[in-house]
Amino acid sequence: MAISTELLDFKIITKIERPDKTIIEGLKGIPSSNVGDVIGRNAAIDPGLIPRNKALLVGPAFTIKSPPRDNLMIHKALDMAEKGDVLVIDVAGSAEGALVGEIIVRYAQYRGIAGIVINGCIRDADELSRMDFPVYSRWLNPNGALTKTGPGEINVPIVINGKVICPGDIIIGDADGLVLLKRQDAQEALVKARELMQMERSLIAGFANGGSILDRSWIEPAISQGCKIL
Repeated sequence: MAISTELLDFKIITKIERPDKTIIEGLKGIPSSNVGDVIGRNAAIDPGLIPRNKALLVGPAFTIKSPPRDNLMIHKALDMAEKGDVLVIDVAGSAEGALVGEIIVRYAQYRGIAGIVINGCIRDADELSRMDFPVYSRWLNPNGALTKTGPGEINVPIVINGKVICPGDIIIGDADGLVLLKRQDAQEALVKARELMQMERSLIAGFANGGSILDRSWIEPAISQGCKIL
């Protein structure tokens, strides 16, 4: 169900806290699954938000609440966001029409924005699929915005699939989907995710070299706890 215009405020918060840029740089190249594994394996934002190309996404959330068929606040956010920010747009999953298309995406890329996530629709999907700029959406729809008058909100907490995303939280995305990393947990998660990634690479190298260092000793004890073998 889309956000009702009556339920939206009409406001902009101009100042947000962002994570240290060295953390963002450090997270680049680490799979979303590794980050999710080290923060409890429950960090996926929503499997219904689909990557529209193969570009990798890492950056602090710059949040927007928008009513269906109106993208005024998205246009305002494009001019407000800092280089490296991720526009995270909540239209409460509305399928009524696309609020983001090729022109908005190319302008975002020109501005140095790191990517766009919209809990709603995009259009121009074929062109976006060829771009090196990450875009995630729930739906596709050739219908565009009907108005640019608001209301809407910028840099307020939004909720997608039960996940509360605050401005400055870190969004990580790849072909597996999107992970939410809270800003206050980022430094510790970065260290642990790097260690996990290196461990997994060592395991995979072991397979390639004709041997495995993967521990399988836990399987039989687990099976013995009540499994019927016929």
